[in-house]
Amino acid sequence: MSHLRILCLHGYHGSGAILRDQAESLAATLRPDVEFVYPDAPSLSIGDFGWWHEGFDGWERTRDWAVELVCAGPRFDGIFGFSQGAALAGLLTAVMESAGAPPEFQFDFAVMVGGFTSELPKHAGLFRHRLATPSVHVIGRSDVIVPARDSLRLADRFADPLILEHPGGHTIPSQNAVARPIADFLAGRKGSDDE
Repeated sequence: MSHLRILCLHGYHGSGAILRDQAESLAATLRPDVEFVYPDAPSLSIGDFGWWHEGFDGWERTRDWAVELVCAGPRFDGIFGFSQGAALAGLLTAVMESAGAPPEFQFDFAVMVGGFTSELPKHAGLFRHRLATPSVHVIGRSDVIVPARDSLRLADRFADPLILEHPGGHTIPSQNAVARPIADFLAGRKGSDDE
């Protein structure tokens, strides 16, 4: 039987356990054969609280950690991120599509909720072209933490993004208008075979 395995990246001041709680309602409406994996940012082990800080300070450490995690297996079919985790999902997708990425660093899709993108010169090389990876971008029209315009900038990094808006704020919505298109998107993904 095929199932999907998705790497889930939490927000700033979050953790894997917090994201599991935040995404619980949405996850319950998706394919029953989806395995969600919720790691903590590597900085949490030393009492820190983000994937990086102001100016993307710490990004390289997080990038290297994520590449090692994905390459170690078992395979992740997709990546899901919320807030800073969504920005990380976008950056990791760009790393995956870059010429220097290890061949084992692969996933087939990205779902980003309340995300933003880097405009820093150090990331410009990652975004020379629009990303080909299929993507979903969930945007809250009342989000005051990551305004819709910032999430739309992230979506614009992708060649063919599916953009889903909801009336709420900086949350992972579970209402049908968002959950159903995400479920349909995931239904089109093949997934990994169980051994």
